[in-house]
Amino acid sequence: MAALIRATICTANESKLGEFRELFSDWDLELLADAEFPPEDGETYVDNARIKARYGRLVGPGDRWMLADDSGIEVAALGGGPGVVTARWAEGRHVEKLLAALDGETNRAAQYVCELVALSPERLEVLGTGYLRGEIALAPAGSEGFGFDPIFVPHGETQTVAELGDAWKAEHSHRAVAARALRAAV
Repeated sequence: MAALIRATICTANESKLGEFRELFSDWDLELLADAEFPPEDGETYVDNARIKARYGRLVGPGDRWMLADDSGIEVAALGGGPGVVTARWAEGRHVEKLLAALDGETNRAAQYVCELVALSPERLEVLGTGYLRGEIALAPAGSEGFGFDPIFVPHGETQTVAELGDAWKAEHSHRAVAARALRAAV
C-alpha cells in the first residue's frame, strides 16, 4: 500500500480546497493559511503554478508536498486569449466579458487549460497538464460550477459545464485531467 501523501495547496482561493479534496481524495490536504502570495506574473500557466508552489515550499511546512495550479481559457476567435491572464482579464465578470468579446463571432472554439505543479519536501517537481476542449455558447445556462462554466459546452456534449454539474466536472474537467496526470507521475 502506498504511503499517504500529505500536501499543502498553495492558493489564496479557499473554494479550491474542496475541489482538490475531490481530485486527490486519498491525499491529506490542507490550505496554505494566511499566505501573501507573490504576483502571478509568469509567461505560462506552468510558470504561475510554479511561482505559487515555490512560495509554498519557502513558507509552508517542510514535511509536506506543495501543490499549486494555474488555469485559464483560450478562445480561438480571441487569438488564444485571454489565456494565462484569464483571471485578471475577466475581472470577476467571466460570462459577461467573454460573451461581449465574442459578440458576432461564428468561431466559438475554446479550451480550458490547467497546469498543476507539485513540489516534494525534497524539492522534486512533478507536473500535470489537462485540457477540456469545446465551444462557447451564445447564452449562459446551468447553475453549477463557476467562472465560464455556464457558457462552456464541452466537445461531445450538448449542455454547458454548469448544466452537466459538479459531478460531471469532477470527472472530466481540465483540472481533473491534470490531477490524474500528476497523480500518475508522483
